Amino acid sequence: MGILNSFKKIFPILLLMGILFSACDNDKDDTILDLDKVTVADYDHEVVSAWNNIFLELERYAAGYRPGPAPRALAYIGLASYEACVTGMEDHKSIASLYPGLKLPVADASAEYHWPTVVNTLRANLTRRFFRSAAPALYEKINTLETSLGSKYRTQSTEDVIKRSVAHGQAVADAMWEWSATDAVGHDAYLDPFKGYNWADYSNKPGHWRPTVPGPPQPMFPHWGRARAFAIGESDKLCPPPLAYSESTSSPFFNQAMEVVAQTVNAPYENIWIGEFWSDDLLNLTFSPGPRWMAIANQVYELEDTDLETALLCDAKVGMALNDAAVACWHSKYYYNVERPESYIKRIVDPKWEPPLDNPTNGDKGFSPPFPAYPSGHSTMGAAGAEALASIFGYDYAMTDRCHENRSDFEGRPRSFGSFHEMAEENAWSRVPLGVHFRMDCEQGVNLGYRVARKVNRLPWDK
Repeated sequence: MGILNSFKKIFPILLLMGILFSACDNDKDDTILDLDKVTVADYDHEVVSAWNNIFLELERYAAGYRPGPAPRALAYIGLASYEACVTGMEDHKSIASLYPGLKLPVADASAEYHWPTVVNTLRANLTRRFFRSAAPALYEKINTLETSLGSKYRTQSTEDVIKRSVAHGQAVADAMWEWSATDAVGHDAYLDPFKGYNWADYSNKPGHWRPTVPGPPQPMFPHWGRARAFAIGESDKLCPPPLAYSESTSSPFFNQAMEVVAQTVNAPYENIWIGEFWSDDLLNLTFSPGPRWMAIANQVYELEDTDLETALLCDAKVGMALNDAAVACWHSKYYYNVERPESYIKRIVDPKWEPPLDNPTNGDKGFSPPFPAYPSGHSTMGAAGAEALASIFGYDYAMTDRCHENRSDFEGRPRSFGSFHEMAEENAWSRVPLGVHFRMDCEQGVNLGYRVARKVNRLPWDK
C-alpha cells in the first residue's frame, strides 16, 4: 500500500518528465501521453484535510452554527467538492441530477485539470460564504490557506491547467451557493436560531420542554426539521415515540430519570472522562458534535494516507449524512417536545440536582442544551457519521480518537475503539453521565442516525 501511494504522489511529476523527454527525442515517434489519465486518485488528501481543519477552527467560534447549520455547510461543501472533481474519478459518478434545481458546471473530460487546485479554489470560495460573519483574524486564515496551497500547486502544473482548474472550482462553488440559497429554512438560519417560535405555546402537557438555566429563554432551531435533506424523505424523519411520561416511581420514565441521577451523583472518573471527551457542546471551547466526525475522518485520512478521490467521497458522504441526521433529529425533537432530565429531576426527584456539564469559558454551571431532549442530537449525528465512515473504511476499523488530545481545560485524553460504531455508541451513552439526556434519547438517536446514513450510502455513487 505504501509503495502504491508513493507512486501516486510522484506520478504527475514522472508523467511530465516523460512528456518533456519524448518531445526532445526526434528519433522516436511523436506519441504524447494522454494527460487526462492523471486522475483524482493520483493525488493525496492534503487539500481536503487542510480545508477541513480550517472549517473546524472557524466553526468552533461561530455563534448560531450548532447544531444544524455546521453539518449543513459540510454537506454543501462536501458535495460541491465531489461533483467538481467527479469527471476525474474512475470509479464514481455524479449524483447532482438527484436534486431539483441544482445545475453544476461539469469538467471537460477531454481537458486536463489540476484537481487539488479545483478543490482549493472551491473550498476557499464556499468557506468564505458560509463563514462570512467570522472574526477578521479567523477569516484571514481562509485567505492564507488558499494562497499557500495555490502557490504550491502552481509549481505542479502549467499555467493554462491551473487557470482552467481555478475557473472550474470557482464556477462550481458559485452554482452550489446559489442552490443553497433556495433552501429557505436552512440558508442563513444561523442568523436567528430562535426564529418565529414561543415555547410556551407548545408546552401544554406534563413533560413538555421548558427552558433551563443557564440557557436562552427559547429553544434553538425549532424549524430545522424542514431544512433541505439530501437522501431522506418525510417518512424518514420521525423516530418511534418516547416512553410514556409518568411521575410514578415504578414507571420506566421515572427509572430512566433515576439512572441519570445515579450516573451523575458522586460520578466515577470514567463517567467524567467519557462525558467530557464527547461533549463538544460549548461555543468557543470545541467544534460542535456534527463536525467532530469530520475531525475523526481527517485522522483516518492521515492514518491511511488516503488518496484525494477517497477523501472527497468520504467528505461528501459524512457531510450529507450529518446534515440529514440533524434534519431528522430536529423534526422528531419538536414533534415530541420532551423535556430535559434537568427539568424532570428538579421537579420530581431533587430540586438541588444539577447536570455536571459546566462551561469553563464563561463559568456557567449545570448547563443543558436549549432544545427538546428526544432524540439526542449527539447520538443521531454520531451514528450517521460513523455509518458513513464505516461504509468507506470498514465496519471493523479500529482507531484511537485524538480529537482533544493535550487539552488542559477538560479531560481530552485519547480513547481507543474497535470500530466506528463503537465510537458512536459511546458518544451516545456519554450524554447520560453528562446529565443532559435520558437513555431513550440516546438509543433512539443512534437508531435514527444509522438509518439516515444508510440512505446516504445507498445513493448511486458508483459507476
